[in-house]
Amino acid sequence: MRVSVTDRHVETTDAMRQYAEDKAGKLARFYDRIESIDVVLGQESSQHRVEVVVRADHKNTFVAQVDAQSIHEAIDLVVDKLERQLTKHKEKRRNRKHPAKTGQKAEEPE
Repeated sequence: MRVSVTDRHVETTDAMRQYAEDKAGKLARFYDRIESIDVVLGQESSQHRVEVVVRADHKNTFVAQVDAQSIHEAIDLVVDKLERQLTKHKEKRRNRKHPAKTGQKAEEPE
């Protein structure tokens, strides 16, 4: 899995880049078929904007974007959004392969 961090309209420090890489790297716990993660750190007026694009399975792409007061808060919120997206996708895949049984057992005569 490849994680790349870029910046747009803001100077990023090594600590900010490392924090974003560490948080994005933890997404592999929720979905094991991730190929690459692209993190874009930006700033518009007083808001910090973080956009993350996760590419998985050669065809699935997950995108999340968050604006927040601090860059760390924005990174945490965008990773939370992607965790929910990846978990939901994984559950859909799992349930499609093994659909839930929808019938009750027939009562047996005594």
